[in-house]
Amino acid sequence: MRMRQRFTITGQVQGVGFRPFVYRIALDRGVTGSVNNSSDGVLIEIQGDAGQVGGFAEDLTSKLPPLARIVTLDSEPMEPVDGEDGFIILESTRKSGHSVLISPDVATCQDCLDDMNDPANRRYRYPFTNCTNCGPRYTITRSIPYDRPQTSMARFTLCPECAAEYTDPLDRRFHAQPNACPRCGPRTWLTDRDGLVIAQGDESLRRLARELADGRIAAVKGLGGFHLVCDAGSRRTVARLRERKHRPDKPLAVMVPDMATARRLALVSQAEEEWLTGIRRPIVLTAKKRPFPLARSVAPDTDFVGLMLPYTPLHHILLHDYAELKGPEAALVMTSGNMSAEPICLDNDEALERLASIADIFLFHNRDILIRTDDSVVRVNPATGAPVFMRRARGFVPTPVFLPAKGETVLGVGPELKCTLTLTKGDQAFSSQHIGNMSNLETLEFHNEIRAHLEDILQVKPRLIVRDLHPDYMTTALAEELGRKRGLPVAALQHHYAHIHAVLAENRFEGPVIGLALDGTGFGEDGTIWGGECLLVDPTTLDHQRLAHFTRFRLPGGEAAVREPWRIAQAALWELGVREPGAYAWPWLNQFAAESRFLPQVLEKGINAPRTSSCGRLFDGVAALCGLASTITYEGQAAILLERAQDMDEAGAYPCPLKSDDPVALDTLSLVAAALDDLERGEPVGRIARRFHRGLINGLTEMAFSFSMLLDIHHVALSGGVMQNLTLASELPLALEGAGLIPLVHTQLPPNDGCISLGQAAWGMRKLLNEP
Repeated sequence: MRMRQRFTITGQVQGVGFRPFVYRIALDRGVTGSVNNSSDGVLIEIQGDAGQVGGFAEDLTSKLPPLARIVTLDSEPMEPVDGEDGFIILESTRKSGHSVLISPDVATCQDCLDDMNDPANRRYRYPFTNCTNCGPRYTITRSIPYDRPQTSMARFTLCPECAAEYTDPLDRRFHAQPNACPRCGPRTWLTDRDGLVIAQGDESLRRLARELADGRIAAVKGLGGFHLVCDAGSRRTVARLRERKHRPDKPLAVMVPDMATARRLALVSQAEEEWLTGIRRPIVLTAKKRPFPLARSVAPDTDFVGLMLPYTPLHHILLHDYAELKGPEAALVMTSGNMSAEPICLDNDEALERLASIADIFLFHNRDILIRTDDSVVRVNPATGAPVFMRRARGFVPTPVFLPAKGETVLGVGPELKCTLTLTKGDQAFSSQHIGNMSNLETLEFHNEIRAHLEDILQVKPRLIVRDLHPDYMTTALAEELGRKRGLPVAALQHHYAHIHAVLAENRFEGPVIGLALDGTGFGEDGTIWGGECLLVDPTTLDHQRLAHFTRFRLPGGEAAVREPWRIAQAALWELGVREPGAYAWPWLNQFAAESRFLPQVLEKGINAPRTSSCGRLFDGVAALCGLASTITYEGQAAILLERAQDMDEAGAYPCPLKSDDPVALDTLSLVAAALDDLERGEPVGRIARRFHRGLINGLTEMAFSFSMLLDIHHVALSGGVMQNLTLASELPLALEGAGLIPLVHTQLPPNDGCISLGQAAWGMRKLLNEP
């Protein structure tokens, strides 16, 4: 008996080869009907006998294409249609609003690599080869439905051969919107810094490889913007790049041609290899091999190197050519194409203007990048194998975080540093790619650009805007201005509560928790600078309470203390009653003796010396006390050096008790006192660093356990930039579990301020739900 069924499917089902997949299983099962993309998702109608229809429905969920992801699948019976004799793919339909997820950009698949490596194939060495299983998506998409006219490929008319692939439902390039070949698609060319063309087409990549091998610095247009590229093995070239980019110490990412090269440079675990070789291809922080074959200045402060493998055809060709010139240890520095603190460059003219003082040569192409997107950065937690995000962007955005409840659309504008923004839609939260530090007009424009784009592709308008509590953040002014223009309410959420709401949103957890928010800076409800906080957070009732904090100390000079951690060390000693050096000579006196003599007056009078409970600043102070970093050139540098210095064979731990102040305080200054005692006894810095980390973990565990017993709450949410410290990320959850507690951690967004906008948006959505 004939029957007819209609399926409506939402999720990541456009631009991923879903319609040809449906077409093929329809032919396999012998059903008739149709499939088309719509604003509601993918609509399928099939007709056949019960066995055919049942088999089709089973294949629909069990044989998905690699990039497809079903969120909802609804089916309903329909009346059979007489005279239907085949299965067809209909034109896309469009209306306002949609239920479709856009795929992130994904790495080149093996089939396309085979095409590129075959001299008889017309796509041999073609740097824009792709199919429905790979290639650009988000960075070339203007709007939904995801069809070629809505992408930056609209300007390229398909040649007859590509058009035949595009219209053949049995071809893997059927409706592959970026489909192209050398005859009809984008092209590359190489110029000098004045824009004079040096080489074109395939020769531009071969010439680029030779120039890089000769020590040139190149700006290379990629998938989501430009990279600055140079020989990672050349000390002089890397030093020149750092000097021109004004980035003296911060680690640089390195791209290698294959896993064999990666293993020659680093100790790569199985979990790290899976991230390196997967479809998302982030930068993965891996332990350096010793001796390290590349220039030490690639990552001078850490035992880790950020590696990535090629993820576009252009990168594959370039690294292949470069390896032929440089041999088995070929590696290229591939860092964001920008000046420090600015957004990554997007188009050719912008790159020539902004990067001419850095790059000697420029590799351009004429496929427009619509959305600038940096590389993602992850490290693997060795205790769990789970990712710890340092930066979430290419390969992951715009994949949503699924929330525990549906609600109205809310915009979280994010913080000042490591900013992202988040828009909610139903039970999904769409957090943007890394935007950066909101310290200049260019980054503000980038923020507005991404907000407008997300509103457009999601076809949503927020009902509420949520910002940070800090009155002077650029995002605060942005939120207030946007609220005035649109007549929308603007709500403020304290920074560390936003951290905890973010990790709860990722875990879809709706009960009350004890939150440990550990970071550098956040404007507190009492006007002081928070950063080492034990919080009670209920994501359903939105009840908040500050249960405890780290011992406070002053930041003499305010922001100057962040750049010069020796000030923090001396301020912490001053709180302990230590006014001058004893048996241990303070390491900063050689460089800052005059400033050091003046500091007690600043501390005594409290002039430009705000009080803080910051965990991040505590790390900075201990690192400076140990002589590891009196000054820093990038955020987190002192803490990285302190973590690196640990002697992991050391079993001791400094005391870090709770003090019954109001609120309760974790006596973190006792860690400083114990470190000073050991330094005066001549203990090695490695032991001191390890005892500090272990003592802090023990103190945090004791604090969480005490409030767990008091409040009968057993889940502990962990967030904040300090949770990117691999020691805390791996050991603190285990310590909490050992105390009978249940840790909740980030696995989809960074624990740093990149998660703040998610916490703001999730809180705001619940706020609207709770309103009468």
